[in-house]
Amino acid sequence: MNLDNFETVVVETDLLILGGGMAACGAAFEAAHWAKKHGLRVCLVDKASMERSGAVAMGLSAINLYLGVSKGNNTVDEYVNYVKNDLMGIARKDLVANIARHVDSSVHLFEKWGLPIWKDDEGNYVNEGRWQIMIHGESYKNIVSEAAKNALKELGENGSYYERIFIIEPVMIGDRCVGAMGFSVRENKFYVFKAKAVLDSMGGAVHVFRPRSVGEGLGRSWYPPFNSGASTYFTLKAGAEMTCQEVRFVPVRFKDSYGPVGAWFLLFKSKATNAKGEDYMETRAAELEKWAPYGASKPTPANLRNYLMLLELEAGNGPIYMRTDEAIQKLVAEIPDEKEARRKMKELESEAWEDFLDMTVSQALNWASHNIMPEESPSEISACEPYFISSHSGASGAWVSGPVDLAPGEHHWGYDNMTTTKGLFAAGDASGASSHKFSSGSFTEGRIAGKAAIAFCMDHPDAIKISDEQIAAMKEKALMPLKIFEEHSGYTNDVDVNPNYIKPKMFMFRLQKIMDEYAGGASVGFKTSDALLTKGLEYLQFMKEDAEKLAAGDLNELMRCWENVHRMWQAESHIRTVLFREETRWPGYYFRTDYPEMKEDWEAFANCRWDPETGEWEMIKRELL
Repeated sequence: MNLDNFETVVVETDLLILGGGMAACGAAFEAAHWAKKHGLRVCLVDKASMERSGAVAMGLSAINLYLGVSKGNNTVDEYVNYVKNDLMGIARKDLVANIARHVDSSVHLFEKWGLPIWKDDEGNYVNEGRWQIMIHGESYKNIVSEAAKNALKELGENGSYYERIFIIEPVMIGDRCVGAMGFSVRENKFYVFKAKAVLDSMGGAVHVFRPRSVGEGLGRSWYPPFNSGASTYFTLKAGAEMTCQEVRFVPVRFKDSYGPVGAWFLLFKSKATNAKGEDYMETRAAELEKWAPYGASKPTPANLRNYLMLLELEAGNGPIYMRTDEAIQKLVAEIPDEKEARRKMKELESEAWEDFLDMTVSQALNWASHNIMPEESPSEISACEPYFISSHSGASGAWVSGPVDLAPGEHHWGYDNMTTTKGLFAAGDASGASSHKFSSGSFTEGRIAGKAAIAFCMDHPDAIKISDEQIAAMKEKALMPLKIFEEHSGYTNDVDVNPNYIKPKMFMFRLQKIMDEYAGGASVGFKTSDALLTKGLEYLQFMKEDAEKLAAGDLNELMRCWENVHRMWQAESHIRTVLFREETRWPGYYFRTDYPEMKEDWEAFANCRWDPETGEWEMIKRELL
């Protein structure tokens, strides 16, 4: 590949939105409204295509955050307490409340735009659980992305979006973020985006740990396998303070296909049992007392439910089953009329299959290929490998400023959702300590951050100037893997095996092995210790050295190279923060064998920051306020 043929494209805007998921769509929709009033420009850049980008890419069968405040169903305070309890006490109440008080309006927008939401005979939304409402959501993301694109189009020449552009890292002038650099994954083009404010919403991270599914199933993860830690890398490289990097999420899903279990627990009232048919949530209930006060919370925190399952497996009582058959048969048995019971059975069968056809097609295929009829036989469930996703039951992300009317003390220092780096905002999986926002909450947080970022642009109107020399240096760095491959690929008969470089897939496997074995992955029962973490950190330093020799034979591999650099930084921030927090607070997500209990003096935030000037890491303990 001739690197001289790479065109340099410089794009100037006021607000730059990075990402194409629900948070980015919310940011574009809201920011465009305020930008239009003030003649400002908004540009969105997505690695993929907005219609099928982010965690809702395949669709969804439920909106997991809807309060129904106008109906008197729930209050914001009740939701905040739920989130705090589920995260074993570690949550930013101001951020969670800010999202919760605005989220219902976002859901009403989705319905206005055409999203089919289940209704009962009285016209009320059908709840799956207390906070969840059922939807026909195969086209959920298409509907929301169309609204975001239309909002940008209404700005005319002041609105733009770029797709298939991979963003590498921030462009900085001093301590201020003034843009981003990246490249097209379809054309020989290097991009520099200059902006007065930047909003990071590029998703979480998968494939940092070795997945349970290997070989042809490598990409079959619950969370999109294409989210590779870009948000964390971007904010770290900008010098922003990060929070909760230790709080990874280990979801329990249907085995091998990663189909979510929420509808079965909440809508179908199914139970999970060990191989003997015992409900381990009942037989091991006494274990929850060790994790007071959160073990007594209702519902039981997700990590503790995981933990009880893992104890069953350690005791040799696996496999673990979701009793889909018993749940459906019990619901039908409650209907005395035989004809109505048969009708109800057909309805439940249809809903069972639609749950996955809406959001995890591979699960429906798995059932079909294994001759499983969910109304007749149970299905195996298991704990997945760890993910980094602050919009679900994890919490890792940037430390952002809360709203002035809710944020106590040091939790407010400026514009809503601005990181500790001037001009850099974060939303969705990019912002931390505000879990359980899910799709609707991420969209809502994008709206909050988008509006605040426009205000920042208004207050900082000066044009951004980046020198040609700085652009040339960024371009050389971005394309280096292509250059390395071009120079050395002819040295061996097999281009994938070469002493002068490492290909991205092998680099990823090496990272996953380190994280799995030393940082508490699935193969070791999610257990780790000071000695293991320290050794893993040592191996990561070797990887950082070898990352300078990543090689790419084409644009797709160039993207994979940088994805794995992003993953590596996510991995390092995780290991450092797990080491810093000398306790076990989230058994079921990870367990420190050298500190096996929860400690009162660690009911605090464990934060970290990488210093761009010195290259040193700083670990910071911040109080819950």
